[in-house]
Amino acid sequence: MADNPISLPGGYGGLTRFSEEYESRFNLKPEHIIVMVVLIILFRVSLTFIYG
Repeated sequence: MADNPISLPGGYGGLTRFSEEYESRFNLKPEHIIVMVVLIILFRVSLTFIYG
């Protein structure tokens, strides 16, 4: 087995590194998502009482 060594690809060893300083246009916290979901549910329930 020592006669046939395994060679890895050069460069970064096949690993890709992405920028850790990426900033999105929309920075949403988990609290914002929960509030939006609750508002959508309340809106849906109110539509049921108004038109149902």
